[in-house]
Amino acid sequence: MAAKIGIIMGSISDLNVMNEAKTFLIEQGIDFEIEIVSAHRTPEKMLDYARNAANKGLKVIIAAAGGAAHLPGMVAASTILPVIGVPIKSSNSIDGWDSVLSILQMPGGVPVATVALNGAKNAAILAAQILATSDDAIATKLNQYKTDLIAKVAEMNSQLKNA
Repeated sequence: MAAKIGIIMGSISDLNVMNEAKTFLIEQGIDFEIEIVSAHRTPEKMLDYARNAANKGLKVIIAAAGGAAHLPGMVAASTILPVIGVPIKSSNSIDGWDSVLSILQMPGGVPVATVALNGAKNAAILAAQILATSDDAIATKLNQYKTDLIAKVAEMNSQLKNA
């Protein structure tokens, strides 16, 4: 099956965070592709990826970046697909705020849905929810995931009462 979600990141060092997105998508049985695409080191590759993503069958792009974090915004500027930005607290980061603000503060006309610092799992969930608007199988799996969250909270309350 063709990938529906593209996961891109500026550096291999972002993979530790982005593994949470991979894990969630694998658990949900959603096909994805993953690649290093640096806005600063490989700008032509980034533009090519963004411009051809829809033609490859992708429906959503998750773009992770640290530091100046231009990748999500530049990709969003070059495609009509929804882009979900994951700010990464990198080794050269200013406590992660540089990444958060670089992704969050996009100009009008170039939106990037932005999750929390290192919020790769939420990015994957949001991407799956976008796909679920037109895919009943994914919607069913996400409904089960939400039901399981309710059960987990009930279990925590049970543990709390027994502590």
